[in-house]
Amino acid sequence: MDRLDAINAFAAVADAGSFTHGARGLGVSAGQVSKLVARLENRLGARLLNRTTRDVSLTDTGRAYLERARQLLEDFQALESSVS
Repeated sequence: MDRLDAINAFAAVADAGSFTHGARGLGVSAGQVSKLVARLENRLGARLLNRTTRDVSLTDTGRAYLERARQLLEDFQALESSVS
């Protein structure tokens, strides 16, 4: 589940444009989201987000990854809904 949590955290940050707002949407701390995204980037060996003190933006790799990640998250949600 750690990988799915990391992908979900990455998508939340990308959608919100910040770690703080992404974390708020997930109901967790910004520090936890930051660690999940960092672990994801380390596992992939690629930077997905450009970070500055005021802004978070997607890298080209991050943009491509987000597209596939959204589909994966939607499929997973549909899977769980089909069982509920």
